[in-house]
Amino acid sequence: MRRSFPLILLSLLILTGASLPKSGPIPIKKPPAEVETQKAPTPEEKPAAPADDTKGNQKQVPTEGQQPVPQPKPTEGNEQPAKDQKPVVDEKDKRADEKKEEEEKPAPIVYPPVEPENAADYARCLTDLKAIGATFVEAKRIDDGKGCGIDKPLEVTNILSGVTLAPKGLMRCETALALARWTKETAQPAAEVAFDKAIKIKRLNQASTYVCRLRNNATTGKISEHAHGNAVDIASFTFSNGTTIAIQPRDEDGTMDGAFQRAVTASACLYFKTVLDPGSDAAHETHLHLDVIERRNDYRYCR
Repeated sequence: MRRSFPLILLSLLILTGASLPKSGPIPIKKPPAEVETQKAPTPEEKPAAPADDTKGNQKQVPTEGQQPVPQPKPTEGNEQPAKDQKPVVDEKDKRADEKKEEEEKPAPIVYPPVEPENAADYARCLTDLKAIGATFVEAKRIDDGKGCGIDKPLEVTNILSGVTLAPKGLMRCETALALARWTKETAQPAAEVAFDKAIKIKRLNQASTYVCRLRNNATTGKISEHAHGNAVDIASFTFSNGTTIAIQPRDEDGTMDGAFQRAVTASACLYFKTVLDPGSDAAHETHLHLDVIERRNDYRYCR
C-alpha cells in the first residue's frame, strides 16, 4: 500500500492538469570557506633593561617602535641647567662677592726698612767699645727683608779683654757696648763678692745675637729685637776656676749661685732697656734676654 502512494499522487496530478516544474529548486550556495585563518598574535618584545647613568639614576630607554615617555617640564624657578650649560652669574652679585673677599683679606704687613745708624753716634760708640777692651770687626750691612737687618753690624769675639763671647755674635755697636759695660761694671764685681776676688769671668756663653725672627720664635706677632741687632741672650757664665753658672729659675735658690744670678739680673736693667729672666715666662727659663730697644721717656721693662 505504501509503495502505490506515489502512483496515486501522480494520477491525481495528471487528472487535475497540474504539471511538474521543469527543474527543481536551485540549492543556495554555501558561503566560501575562509581561506586565510587568523594569525596568532606575535608576542611583544620585552623592553631593554634601563641603562644606568653616571649618577646612579636609571634612564628609560624606549624599545623600537615604542614611544618615549614624556618627561615633566620643570616648574618656574626650579629649572635645572643643562649639563654643559654654565649658570648665569649676576654681575652685580659677582662684584659684591669680590668686594667682600677683598675686605675680608688681612691687610698686608708693611715691614719697616733697616734703620740707618747715625754717623756721629756710631763713630762715638766704636771709640768707646775699643777703649773698654772689646774685640770686634765691622761686618757688611745686613738686610734679610721682612724688617730684619743691621745697617752697620759688628762681629764681636771678646766683650772685654780676656772675656770671650762664645760663640762670636753679630749685633749693633750700642748692644755690644751695653753688654761690655754691664760685664765690667756689675757682673765681674758681683762674681768677686759672691765667690772670690781672684775669680774672674772668662766667658759669656750666648744663646742668640742677631737672628731674623719674631718674638719668642712665634709664627705671628711683633718682630724680635734680635732681628734688629739690638738683643743678646746670655745662657751662662764661665769663670777662671773652670766652673760655670747656668741661667735657670733661681728665685728660691739660697746659694751664692742664686744670689749671683739675681744680682746680675737686677743690675742689667741699668744698662739695657729690656731684661727678661727665667721668672718672666716659659720662653726665657734658660737665659737672660737683654736688649736696647728705645722706649718713650727711656722706660725700662725688667722682669
